[in-house]
Amino acid sequence: MPYDGDNNQRITRRAMRAEMLDAETEQALARAWRDNRDEKALHRLITAYMRLAISMAAKFKRYGVPMNDLIQEAGLGLMKAADKFDPDRGVRFSTYAVWWIRASIQDHVMRNWSMVRTGSTSSQKSLFFNLRRVQARFEREAAARGEVIDQPTLRGLIAGEIGVPEHDVEMMMGRLSGSDFSLNATQSTDEDGREWIDILEDENALGAQGVEQDLDREQLREWLILAMRDLSLRERMILRERRLAEDPRTLESLGQELGVSKERVRQLEVSAFAKMRKALEGRGNEVMNFLA
Repeated sequence: MPYDGDNNQRITRRAMRAEMLDAETEQALARAWRDNRDEKALHRLITAYMRLAISMAAKFKRYGVPMNDLIQEAGLGLMKAADKFDPDRGVRFSTYAVWWIRASIQDHVMRNWSMVRTGSTSSQKSLFFNLRRVQARFEREAAARGEVIDQPTLRGLIAGEIGVPEHDVEMMMGRLSGSDFSLNATQSTDEDGREWIDILEDENALGAQGVEQDLDREQLREWLILAMRDLSLRERMILRERRLAEDPRTLESLGQELGVSKERVRQLEVSAFAKMRKALEGRGNEVMNFLA
């Protein structure tokens, strides 16, 4: 059941006028949906408890998410609850749905708080939604005693209260202290001012230098392929496994595979390598350094 953000007021008014379900009717509707996938029963159940979803959504307005989005996420959580609700357990649907609605809203708030992922574990979510409240309480209590709490002490108190590591508290306080800003924003009010991205140091190689290195590597690869064409299949295999592989194989393992002694493998390797060096003479120092 989609909820268009433009219909916020209409959905709210409809939810406030919806029927109040007694326990027997609620269980009958839940069974009709669970056993027969009766969409009319689902619609009636969702509509009856949409006021609960809207009420919970309103509690999260302080996080700066549009109310329309919060209502939509609350509705999605309500539908998930209806899909997973087991009426045979003897629990009222509203009691069960509260958890799904809250989880859906909280996930949406955290996803949209910052481009940087704010947290995903249950402890991080608890920290995100309780940090400011707990921090304000400790600061009020300290002020009442005529004291000022320093940041390290405050972080320790918050960590102990919420039950999370202190470094998580420090990280979350930093993320909640400010919002994202664009690297393409100018550093001053002047429209011709430099953008913040212009002062970031490029950790990569210079553009022209990087292109040259890529071309050199490609040229080296082509020369090696041409040089190996003059080798026998056995010589190519030995060089590939002994010189080009990230984890070179031993002479003994290659000898067992080829049915020869490890000394013979060594002789073939030396011979093949000499052929490649001769074929690549005059190709430049980089090639010879590679073969050294």
